Amino acid sequence: MESENANRRDFLKAAAAATVSAIPVARAESQTAGAHGAGADRVALDILRRPDHVSARFGLKDVRGMQYASLAWTCPGVRVSAEPVQVGSQTEVPIRLTSDGNDLTYIHVRWEGRESPGSLSLGDHWERSYGDLEWRGTVPDRVMPWYFQTFDGDRVIGYGVKTQPSAFCFWQRDSEGITLSIDVRNGGEGTHFGNRELHACTVVMRSGQPGEAIAEAGRKFCRVMCPHPRLPAGPLFGANDWNYAYGKNTAAGILQDADLIASLAPAGATLPHIVIDDGWQDPKRFPSMSDLASEIRRRQLQPGLWIRPLQAQASAPPAWLLPDVRFGKNSAHDNLAFDPTHPEALDEAMKTVRTAVQWGYGFIKHDYTTYELFGRWGFDMKTGVARPGWRFYDKSRTNAEIVRDLYNAIRLAAGEKTEILGCNAVGHLAAGIFESQRIADDTSGHDWERTRRYGVNGLSHRIAQHRTFAHIDPDCVAITAAVGWRETSQWMDVVARSGTSLFFSPDPTAVTPEIKSAMKDAMLIASQEGSGFPLHPTEGTTPSKWRFSQPRSVDKSYKWCGGHGASPFDV
Repeated sequence: MESENANRRDFLKAAAAATVSAIPVARAESQTAGAHGAGADRVALDILRRPDHVSARFGLKDVRGMQYASLAWTCPGVRVSAEPVQVGSQTEVPIRLTSDGNDLTYIHVRWEGRESPGSLSLGDHWERSYGDLEWRGTVPDRVMPWYFQTFDGDRVIGYGVKTQPSAFCFWQRDSEGITLSIDVRNGGEGTHFGNRELHACTVVMRSGQPGEAIAEAGRKFCRVMCPHPRLPAGPLFGANDWNYAYGKNTAAGILQDADLIASLAPAGATLPHIVIDDGWQDPKRFPSMSDLASEIRRRQLQPGLWIRPLQAQASAPPAWLLPDVRFGKNSAHDNLAFDPTHPEALDEAMKTVRTAVQWGYGFIKHDYTTYELFGRWGFDMKTGVARPGWRFYDKSRTNAEIVRDLYNAIRLAAGEKTEILGCNAVGHLAAGIFESQRIADDTSGHDWERTRRYGVNGLSHRIAQHRTFAHIDPDCVAITAAVGWRETSQWMDVVARSGTSLFFSPDPTAVTPEIKSAMKDAMLIASQEGSGFPLHPTEGTTPSKWRFSQPRSVDKSYKWCGGHGASPFDV
C-alpha cells in the first residue's frame, strides 16, 4: 500500500532529521526490519490500567505524593480514583476526585513504561493552533494538550482524554513513561469543590494496526475521544469578508460578495454561506441587519454573523465583569468582558446571540471567548490557561466546566437549528456542542507567510478532527492584490479538496475572470464534501504532498514556500 510505505518513509526521514532524541537512519532501518521479522522493540505503553503514581499540587510548587489503598489515591484532604472500567468493547480510565480545601490546583497521574525506541509524537493545542504542530522526537517537558499520538515507523498509538471533560488536561511523554496533568483550578486558583466529587476526565487509548495510515489512525482515535460529534447538515462554503475588509466592511460590500458567490455557486440543495465579520456594529454602514439578512436569503444564500458575546461596554456593572488581574498585575489592556458565571452577566452576553438569530442569521461565528475568559492566547497558555491570583464570580466550578457551560449557554440561546462556528474556542470542550470549529490562528490577505504558517500547518496536523470532533474550518482563502494568485490558488485547492470549510474573502478589485472560474471550480469541489490527508505528515510543519479520495482520487503536490522560501520573522 502506498500509504503504508509513505508512513514508514516519513518516519525514517524524520528520525534522521529530528534535533531532539534523534536516531540515525541506519539504526532506524534495522529496527523497522527487525520489527517486521520478529516484532522486536515494537512497544506501546499501556495507560488503560491503574497508574503507577499520583500526586497533588497545591498552589504553584507544593507537590505531594499520594498513597494508594482501597481503590483510591489519597493525601490529606484529597482523594483520587483512577480505576479502569469496561464500556462496551472499550476500556477507559475515569478520573474522579474530591478535595476538602480550596487550594488544590493540579492532579498529576503517571504511568511508567517504555515505548518503541525513537518514536515520534504529535500533540494538540489548547484552542487554535499557531503554526507549531509537528511530529517530533521525545521532549520530556513538552506540553501536549488534550491528547497525543506516537508513531514508530509502523504503528500509530493514541493517548488522550474524552471530549467535554471537566478539567483542562495535558500530557508529557519521556523515555520512562507518560504523565497526565489535570488542571482543576477556577481562574488561577483552587476551586471550592465543597462536598461534590468531580469527574475530571476519562482517559482513553487506541493502538493502531501495523501499517495503518497515520491519518486514518488519527481519525479513528478522534472517534474514540468524541463518540458523538455535532455536525452541520451539509458542506460549508461561501464568503467571509474579514480577510480583505478587516473591519472596514459595508452592507453594500456584503451584498456585492453575495452576488459574486451566488453567480459562481454550484446548483444543488446546499446553499453557500455569506458570513458578515466584525465591523457590522456601525449603524451608518449597516443600517438594518435584519434587512441585510433578508437580502442575502433572497439571493438563495445563507446569512451568517460574527459576534463577540463576552465583550462588555464601560457602562456594565463592575460586579458583572471579569477581573483585570487575569491579564497580569502590570498589564495594560482595554478588554472589558462579562463573567459568564455571574447569572445576570451571562444573560446579558447571550442577548448578543439571541439578537443575531432574531435578525435572521442561521449561522453564528462567535469569537474571542477564550482570550476574554483567561486573558491569554493559546500560544501563551503552556501548562495553564490562566495566570495565578484570581477566581471567577462562581468559585465552585473548574475552568473547563465554566467554558463548557458557556458553550452550552450559547447553544441554548442560538437554538437547535442555528449552525455555530467556534473561533478562539476550545475544540476539545466544544466537540459535540458546536457544528464547526476554527482550528488555527488567522490566515491573511496581507501576508502569505501567515497563511502558510498557520493555515497549512493547522489543516495538515488537525485534519483527523474533521467530522470526528466537528466540521473544521482552516480559515479564509483571501483573494487580494497583496498575495500572489500562485500561492492563494494552492491554499484554495487544498481546502476545497479536503472537504473542510471553504470561505472566500474576495476583494472585488482583485477578482479577475480567471479567478472567478477557479473559485467556481473550487466551490463545486467543496460542495461534494471531499476528503484528504498529507501523504507524509511527519515531514515537517507544512507537508507538501497530499492524497484526496473524494470526489475523485488524486495526489497533489504543493509548493508552499515559493521561490523566496519561508520567512523567519514574526507574522
